[in-house]
Amino acid sequence: MRASLPVLLAAFATSLQAQPADLVLRNGKIVTMNPTAPIAQAIAVRGGKVTALGADRAAPQWIGPNTKVIDLHGMLAIPGFIEGHGHFTGVGEFRMGLDLREARTWDAIVGQVARAVKQAKPGEWIVGRGWHQSKWTVPPTPNVEGFPLHDSLDKVSPNNPVILTHASGHATFVNGKALDLAGVTGKTPNPSGGEILKDAKGAPTGLLRERASGVISRAHAEYEAKRTPADRLAETNKAIRLAFDEFLSKGITTFQDAGSSLATVDILKKMADARELPMRIWMMLRASNSQLAANLDRYKIIGAGGDFLTVRAIKRSIDGALGPRGAWLLAPYADKPDSSGLNTDDPADIRKTAELAIQHGFQLCVHAIGDRANRESLNIFEEAFKANPGKKDLRWRIEHAQHLNAADIPRFGQLGVIAAMQGIHCTSDAPYVLLRLGPQRAQ
Repeated sequence: MRASLPVLLAAFATSLQAQPADLVLRNGKIVTMNPTAPIAQAIAVRGGKVTALGADRAAPQWIGPNTKVIDLHGMLAIPGFIEGHGHFTGVGEFRMGLDLREARTWDAIVGQVARAVKQAKPGEWIVGRGWHQSKWTVPPTPNVEGFPLHDSLDKVSPNNPVILTHASGHATFVNGKALDLAGVTGKTPNPSGGEILKDAKGAPTGLLRERASGVISRAHAEYEAKRTPADRLAETNKAIRLAFDEFLSKGITTFQDAGSSLATVDILKKMADARELPMRIWMMLRASNSQLAANLDRYKIIGAGGDFLTVRAIKRSIDGALGPRGAWLLAPYADKPDSSGLNTDDPADIRKTAELAIQHGFQLCVHAIGDRANRESLNIFEEAFKANPGKKDLRWRIEHAQHLNAADIPRFGQLGVIAAMQGIHCTSDAPYVLLRLGPQRAQ
């Protein structure tokens, strides 16, 4: 016979610690995530772990002289959210620049840049992120493939370089000053895995897809390198603090970071050792194969700082995003028949990363959005698994797994590969999936 909820809670409450709790929440509606006892009125925590749940009348026995007690006054308390894929420092850096997410026209973005220029120092870079052409109520005039020309930015920022990152992170739009500093002209060839969008006369429009953004990033990095190491470190620390503020304000208490440098790990490891991390972080390393080969064993970090920092995965990207037409497809884009997207990281290079991951006990996580990208990633995984039959339950992931050929869907289960999907892509990409893929592939 199934016990009643009060009996279950009482049984749990009586199996308590001999020592008082560090924290007690009482007089609330606490979601336990336990289907047999989904709601409690009080909860006790000690050493970062839940030690008791029960009725409010049980709370006094958990309280000692040093216990922090919070009366919820009937309010709801839920477990913290786990962010399954994000870019940790990028969130903080985003809050330090222009927020372009709500712009509904290109002219509105130009206005934001104009206001920023008035407050900027001569030569200072104007940085922003979040624009998305599908949100614009009218297309910019003139435009190429729906994207504006950099002349509009040049009028309001002739002397300050401007770099505006697409909401997806897979394209940037820059002004003429930034193009000049990067040495980009109409004769500049497309870099491997990237595209410099040009107009009918062959002049750069200002739109840079995927790896092409790197030419501007290098120019920006040269500017940043002129600052003192202390200033650069202070800015990184500020980005980290802002990221923490953003996550915790949204109830996120665990964050899976989709690719950071060894230098960023060093900073967070120092914070973890000092017990200064306010939330748990699980990180993927983003570095070259040569860097990984020399450092993987040293950077395998599991549960540092009281189980607040783990580094156990490697991130690679085999294609871009659907919005800027950077996703790598098996067939051309419906609205750009001369392109099937972009292969960003060389599959041969990712195969070497796979070998390193297996050798050193790391999870491999590959960004793949297009159906060609997903197929190629699954092929790489399958080759690695066959070459290492003794390695089991590796839990390798394809990040996003967004557009799949039907023949490849069963392979995830067969290979034991995690399709690490994000539901937000369903709604964020919905306005242009039909345009990019056509009705048959969209279905």
